[in-house]
Amino acid sequence: MIVSTTNSKVKRLTALTHKAKARRDEGVFVAEGIKMFLEAPKEWIQEIYVSEIFLEKMHNDKSGNSGKNKQLMDTLSKQKYEVVSEEVYKKISDTQTPQGILAVLRQPQHSLEQAVVQLADGNAIFFMILENIQDPGNLGTILRAGEGAGISGVIMTKESADIFNPKVIRSTMGSIYRVPFYIVGQASEAISLLQQYGTTVYAADLESQSVDYDKKDYTGATAFLIGNEAAGLRRETADCATGRIRIPMAGKTESLNAAMAATVLMYEVSRQRRGGLK
Repeated sequence: MIVSTTNSKVKRLTALTHKAKARRDEGVFVAEGIKMFLEAPKEWIQEIYVSEIFLEKMHNDKSGNSGKNKQLMDTLSKQKYEVVSEEVYKKISDTQTPQGILAVLRQPQHSLEQAVVQLADGNAIFFMILENIQDPGNLGTILRAGEGAGISGVIMTKESADIFNPKVIRSTMGSIYRVPFYIVGQASEAISLLQQYGTTVYAADLESQSVDYDKKDYTGATAFLIGNEAAGLRRETADCATGRIRIPMAGKTESLNAAMAATVLMYEVSRQRRGGLK
């Protein structure tokens, strides 16, 4: 059992939790909590750490939640894991109330061009393109809502929040494992590629020429552009879009939070593709 917070392995884990550069250098990320551990693709998992107290609770659990705990213990019994003291676990954890289990996983790699080519031959394309989204909670929520709405994937610029930030990972509630995501230098790169394959790209924009979002047909290949929380989309990015849409607002509210706006748009696509009434 690791008991020293100055242990070299503990220092490395702390860096992986708190520093994007450390994660990039190793090509890994950290996922914490029972749900995130149980849902993680087994082939992604590289290391597992559990706190001593957590392990004792799992062994001694006599509550009605024992079914889930049994699943966890059965899963752990088939894999190698390392036990750490409570002090050490608090050091490597990113949460205020740690659950007691975390895993180091490899970062998945997805090819946007390959995905677009494959999707163009089958189901209708449906992407979210995020330009410089900064809030980790927004990014994670968009992935989570996107899974529910049935998106093909999320495309984000390099200047967006680090998708492997622990706050993003937690906000996805497991969708990080199932929703493909792609990182591009500029949003215009993704727009150009998608348009080559017949995708209509809409900029979510408050400009006067924008059309109410529920007046468009999204049953064909569709993508939406969502801009930075404070600055919105860059003009040159919005100008690359096929068209502009807006979410009409009542009262004195000018706009929605980026994740909320993305969710409204994604579920309109989902509604239409399920055969929803116009």
